[in-house]
Amino acid sequence: MSEVVTKSVESGVAVLTLNRPDRLNAWTPELGSAYFDLLEECAADDDVRAIVVTGEGRGFCAGADMQDLEALGAGEIDGAKRRQDNRPQTFPTTIPKPIIAAVNGPAAGIGLVLALMCDIRLIADDAKVTTAFARRGLVAEYGIAWILPRLVGIANALDLLFSGRVILGSEAAALGMAGRSLPAGEVREAAIAYARELATFSSPASMAAMKRQLYADLERPLAEGYEEAIRLMLESFERPDFAEGVASFVERREPNFAPVAR
Repeated sequence: MSEVVTKSVESGVAVLTLNRPDRLNAWTPELGSAYFDLLEECAADDDVRAIVVTGEGRGFCAGADMQDLEALGAGEIDGAKRRQDNRPQTFPTTIPKPIIAAVNGPAAGIGLVLALMCDIRLIADDAKVTTAFARRGLVAEYGIAWILPRLVGIANALDLLFSGRVILGSEAAALGMAGRSLPAGEVREAAIAYARELATFSSPASMAAMKRQLYADLERPLAEGYEEAIRLMLESFERPDFAEGVASFVERREPNFAPVAR
């Protein structure tokens, strides 16, 4: 059986590809564990400075595999034991490297959560997107109630969750769920090009610190976030990346930043 998630690395960019194209890359516990394992590998790999996540074939991730849902609904699977992995769906937010989702096709339910837990999203204009949960008799699962209103606002989030309606990638981008929408055939390469630019010009240590800052600041008062930013800024003045960043700008060359410290 082929790998359910594949990995390739080139020019500082790891591309993780969900690889169940015959099922529109539908999520299973095995796929989830493989994806998180590869994220951990990328976090520990000095050759990886940015990560792109996409789907094989014409889908990104069409949600939980319907065969699993049917078995769960029939009581054939214990829902409490189904996940088979202690890492939450928010796990990607803890990876100290930027993760870019190249949403090349349908993203539904937990597949949409998977995309939203990446740091940045590019999406195909015609990709079909839906929360789906209400139409399956479920709730806002896996942290989507935390991330979605932060991206699109409470009213839009409730609309998408209550209705479970299908929207296209162009509308998803207009709402703020993605940075931009593109023709489907351009999404993967655009995401890789963006990731390669980060890998070339941005300090890994800076990106790691910024990612920690941003997600932490979602949960703390402005005054605390401000004080933490001052502390981190003063620390950054003492690090080699600051001197290298200034020197590369003055000398008009690409910077030579060290890998992020683990």
